[in-house]
Amino acid sequence: MSQRISKCFDSARQAGRTVLIPFMTAGDPDPQWCVDVMHSLVEAGADLIELGVPFSDPMADGTTIQLASERAIEKKVSLGSVLQMVEVFRQTDTRTPVVLMGYMNPVEHYGRVRFPADAIAAGVDGLLLVDCPPEERGDLGAAMQKSGLDGICLIAPTTTRDRVKDIAAIASGFIYYVSLKGITGSGQLSSPELSEPVKQIREFSDLPVAVGFGIKNAEMAVSVAEHADAVVIGSALVEALAVTNTREEACAAATAFVAPVRKSLDNMG
Repeated sequence: MSQRISKCFDSARQAGRTVLIPFMTAGDPDPQWCVDVMHSLVEAGADLIELGVPFSDPMADGTTIQLASERAIEKKVSLGSVLQMVEVFRQTDTRTPVVLMGYMNPVEHYGRVRFPADAIAAGVDGLLLVDCPPEERGDLGAAMQKSGLDGICLIAPTTTRDRVKDIAAIASGFIYYVSLKGITGSGQLSSPELSEPVKQIREFSDLPVAVGFGIKNAEMAVSVAEHADAVVIGSALVEALAVTNTREEACAAATAFVAPVRKSLDNMG
């Protein structure tokens, strides 16, 4: 496991703190603001940042994140420029873990064998590929293991018990439980339904469990935190950033969104 990711979860566990993971699309609303927005998220209470790699044909992302990716692609944001953003972020933040979430095509285009080493050099800690089952990573998986880049795995409500066991044996960093059937930002999350699937994951893995998809505000984050080690908030934050027009507005929107969620999580119990 990445040292930054393991320290993040270990520190949170010792402090009785739920890890807060905001998701933003790299380069949206503006590539020049991305690093500043990332710093604003951390200052507002984010423990780990999930950075979406823009891709033209996503399969798990709802309209909000699809549009964010389209805007970023129009501004020439590529996987290479995402690594550059992380590298700049690392100049002043060497502590906060950064996980890239995306699809296999940009990694293939970049070079699946050279990408993990370049990602680690830039300061990336983990990679979550929606459309690449962990056992099919092949030479990419070998390169990830060699470089120390964590392979974050998804588990869904439809994942069978045997499949959960198989995924748990391969995953590193943490396990991401998709709380809804469907795409990001859709549906209505029911916290009680999380208890059994998260318990099942814990049967097969000691890794922390993060829950995402469908978490839109502080109240929902608190309900999820009763079951999970970490809460991921994506589409609602991306929506808040999408309507900003300046660097200052974007940073303020990031702070205004994350701070009350952090406060509510810290006030649990």
